[in-house]
Amino acid sequence: MRRGIANLPLHYGKAPPWLFKRMVELSKSIVELIVIEHGRRTFLERLSDPYWFQAFGCVLGFDWHSSGLTTTVCGALKESLKGLDRELGLYVAGGKGKSALKTPEELERIGETVGINTETLKDISRLVAKVDNTLLQDGYQLYHHTIIFTEEGLWAVVQQGMNTNNRYARRYHWFGGGLKSFVEEPHSGISAQKVHERITLNMTAKESRDSRESITELLKNKDILLREIESIETLNLPRRHDVRREDVDLKKLRETVKKVREEDIKEFEDVLRQRGMGPKTIRALALVSELIYGAKPSFKDPARYSFAHGGKDGYPFPVQKELYDGTIDTLKRAIAKAKVGDREKVDAIKKLSKILND
Repeated sequence: MRRGIANLPLHYGKAPPWLFKRMVELSKSIVELIVIEHGRRTFLERLSDPYWFQAFGCVLGFDWHSSGLTTTVCGALKESLKGLDRELGLYVAGGKGKSALKTPEELERIGETVGINTETLKDISRLVAKVDNTLLQDGYQLYHHTIIFTEEGLWAVVQQGMNTNNRYARRYHWFGGGLKSFVEEPHSGISAQKVHERITLNMTAKESRDSRESITELLKNKDILLREIESIETLNLPRRHDVRREDVDLKKLRETVKKVREEDIKEFEDVLRQRGMGPKTIRALALVSELIYGAKPSFKDPARYSFAHGGKDGYPFPVQKELYDGTIDTLKRAIAKAKVGDREKVDAIKKLSKILND
């Protein structure tokens, strides 16, 4: 897996209607060609690659630092697949703000329309959002969540968080194919403004494995945990602790633990599924597990460092409408011919790509 950082400062402005309309048309043609040539799995793999996603956005008319690349590209993709989703076997749910919160209901509607069970996808959608907001406490609050999936249940997720202090965004990519764990090094890539020297908490790191296992064991035996919570009330913690006593709301922690049904806890993913398991509760449990078992969590940032048609804000040059429309027309003609067995234009595009990459 390649990891990298792309600067994503939050600028003002949005894609004008004339550009968004073209983005929809061009993304539709690109998706069709990829699915025809390589299949749905490859398309989902590419979406889960932050470098490819960024390049995709640039082709659609966003320069590298344009505001809204993530939300607008996902929005254009969602719009482009309307009416084409059954033919390609690809579906999109979610979006920005309130649309993100309505993802489970949207998945339910798609399932009823297509005739597939989306319960697992709803659980995945909630879980990946919980991981990036609760287990990975890097200072970026999620405001965008999009899940793209097939009828067979293969999926990719693109979600984005905002840091209101430095006004930068961070994008999180997930791919379901071959995913071994939702809670340990699960991302296919993270696009971020910079690597922070330390973050509040990273429970997704391999170094946090002992901490995750300790928390799971504590919740399986919550009587022991409740006794330890009582003892913390009078405990003076040494300065070396990254999670401090003042960070812990013991009353809320106690109430949350009491509501947990021990039989529901088999692995750490089940801990995340419990009601009330927000960032503060996870930090408190990490502290308690360290005190009891000596299992220290990680505070390491998981991110790594890292214009075909112009940019929506005029940089590096204004979008050229005639060129953009010509690209859409060329791809549409290639798709139409490929569907009837004439691959001349598709092969020509492949040859052009090879020449440009040599």
